[in-house]
Amino acid sequence: MGKHYLPNIAQKEEMLREIGFSSIDELFSDVPEGMVKEFNLPERKSEYEVFTELNRVLSKNKTVLEMPSFLGAGTYFHYVPAHVKYIIERSEFLTAYTPYQPEISQGMLQALFEYQSMMAELYGLPIVNSSMYDWGTAIAEAALMTARLHRGKRKRFLIPKALSPEKKAVIRTYTRGAGLEIVEIPWNEKGQLDLEKLTGDVKDSAGVYIEMSNFFGLIEENVREIGEIAHEAGAYFVVGADPTMLGVFEAPGELGADIAVGEASYLGSPMNFGGPRAGVFAVRNDRKLIRQMPGRIIGMTKDADGKRAFVMTLQTREQHIRRAKATSNICSNEALVAVAAAIHLATLGPKGLKELGEIILKNTAYLRKRLSEIGEIPFDGLYFKDVPVKFEIPYSIIHERLLEVGIHGGYYLGKHFPELGETALFSATETTRKEWVDRLVEALREVS
Repeated sequence: MGKHYLPNIAQKEEMLREIGFSSIDELFSDVPEGMVKEFNLPERKSEYEVFTELNRVLSKNKTVLEMPSFLGAGTYFHYVPAHVKYIIERSEFLTAYTPYQPEISQGMLQALFEYQSMMAELYGLPIVNSSMYDWGTAIAEAALMTARLHRGKRKRFLIPKALSPEKKAVIRTYTRGAGLEIVEIPWNEKGQLDLEKLTGDVKDSAGVYIEMSNFFGLIEENVREIGEIAHEAGAYFVVGADPTMLGVFEAPGELGADIAVGEASYLGSPMNFGGPRAGVFAVRNDRKLIRQMPGRIIGMTKDADGKRAFVMTLQTREQHIRRAKATSNICSNEALVAVAAAIHLATLGPKGLKELGEIILKNTAYLRKRLSEIGEIPFDGLYFKDVPVKFEIPYSIIHERLLEVGIHGGYYLGKHFPELGETALFSATETTRKEWVDRLVEALREVS
């Protein structure tokens, strides 16, 4: 074989003859006309030329420090301690894939066991897995799990209307094949889940999902009551929670959740244009629930010499034995993100996590106070990270003006929630600086 980059042009004719074709066109002759795209690729360049060109393109981007961003809605700017990146870049973490051979993967298995243990304590539920793609897929897997627990006799899963449109799309995509009906429960005049509508719709449902702060940033005031309504109807109660809020709010397990989900990447990982991520998935200590969990669970045991050892205790996935009985096809590995979350969480400790939540609450309160000077805050209540504000003029005009003065504005809600009108969602975290908020408000004052 010649020393060529792929595709191996020098061997093209030889490869075509081997598979019984005379040309590339003949190889793709079964593709419908008009479906083959012709690529007008530029002339090849040297490595240095490519390097300079890519840097030119990348220079168009602005970081959140160069251009303050209030665009939250699920992706947030959190501070990540420097040592987190240093530790996860060690080769035993950075290059590790699924630890199929536990005898040579003890370090990674122990790190994941520690991740599970900390998340179990944080979410108030004792059993946590370590292989969800993100928060959205964790909700979808929970929906499928509740249906399996009812042996397919219940095919309805209830979610709040005030939920991220991206999460809704993931849930509907995942559950379509299983034939689940996804029912959205509206919010009431306070922006909270409508309990009367929930009570009417919960009958014969497999599960009910709620987020402790909904998509609009409002803290749900009736989590316990929602759980009681679900349980009275024989449905499982699934609670979603941002881990950064659990130092100041009660854990889902303490509020009656059977299953809890969340987003681990809010700890230990930068925004990274939205990924990669790692979903938290926890259940109460019930054998029925544990056997129906998706993904894998790392456990601690003893080896033949009686020494402590770590293994994959449960991994009912489709690429293993009894494939027809697999609980899920979650089979990728978000271990690096999970380990980063564990490192960050261990660094914070209980006191640091509480302080983190308190700072976010204070910054969110200041953001809300200042935004109320400019527009209408649609709902009254306690907000965490996100705050909606309604404007008199089209938000697209406001957003473009903010970009012109070096500020990235909020997430426009009107597209997915037209009943809210020209409303946008602005966010704050522990990294939000007072002068950024003041600068935002002054810019909004000028344009709105």
